[in-house]
Amino acid sequence: MADKKIKLTKRDRFNVMLHSQFLQGSWNYERMQNGGWVYSMIPALRKLYPNKKDLVAALQRHLVFFNTHPYLASPILGVTLALEEDKANGAPVEDEAIQGVKVGMMGPLAGVGDPVFWYTVRPILGALGASMAVNGNVLGPILFFLLWNLIRLAFLWYTQEFGYKAGSAITSDMSGGLLQKVTRGASMMGMFVLGALIERWVNIKFTPIISQTPIQKGGYIEWDKLPAGGKGIQQALLQWNMGKGMSLTKTKTTTLQDNLDSLIPGLAGLLLTFLCMWLLKKKVSPIWIIIGIFVIGVLFHVWGIL
Repeated sequence: MADKKIKLTKRDRFNVMLHSQFLQGSWNYERMQNGGWVYSMIPALRKLYPNKKDLVAALQRHLVFFNTHPYLASPILGVTLALEEDKANGAPVEDEAIQGVKVGMMGPLAGVGDPVFWYTVRPILGALGASMAVNGNVLGPILFFLLWNLIRLAFLWYTQEFGYKAGSAITSDMSGGLLQKVTRGASMMGMFVLGALIERWVNIKFTPIISQTPIQKGGYIEWDKLPAGGKGIQQALLQWNMGKGMSLTKTKTTTLQDNLDSLIPGLAGLLLTFLCMWLLKKKVSPIWIIIGIFVIGVLFHVWGIL
């Protein structure tokens, strides 16, 4: 345990916030924002771990996978700073606890950043600046630049401070197991978000045809009997979608994917995700997993399986 307690000052935390501007400066396909994350933490880690061996261990601890919205990383940085500060001062904070909090927070917060910043704040400020610019007012783009960066920097600083204070409260109750509860809850939330995103983002469609069943007359669109031109197109759309719901062809084709969807929608994507998780657990490099999925996907498409 350290003889003298090391405390991160407001200036130290402010330097971390400034460094976090480059969170995506070394983005990569294997561990994504891990390089930028470590760069953000360097001002604090250098002060917390003056011993070179401890500093190297801390840097390696944070060179793991990390990815979230670049602005919503700030509260995670704040919590991590508090955890690292207590760990450096001898508190029983395990490496797994720090990683668990990071992983558990980055998933839910990533989904908040896009709607708030890219789809709400930035369009509103852009519309304000554009409306002034089209009228010949040179202050339009200047106002957009100033307001956007003012909001962005204020959000980064205050949310990081909020996370830092929340992290300090967590680690101050080690005997009550609050850190363990937060770690477990954050991990569960992260897995829940991951599971919810699988069906949306992991799409696999098997194209082999299982059966082709003839459709009785009146259940499909008779293209040769439709009027020519726009009226024919209008009638076809009415019969197919808005009217009787007729089929576009004379036969009903059932693919392997249709049968799988009738059993459990998204089953193939779920199984692929479990396979990737199993490979990662076996220490297989994410790069090799990505290359393998790419090669197998191309081959299956050429063979008519996908």
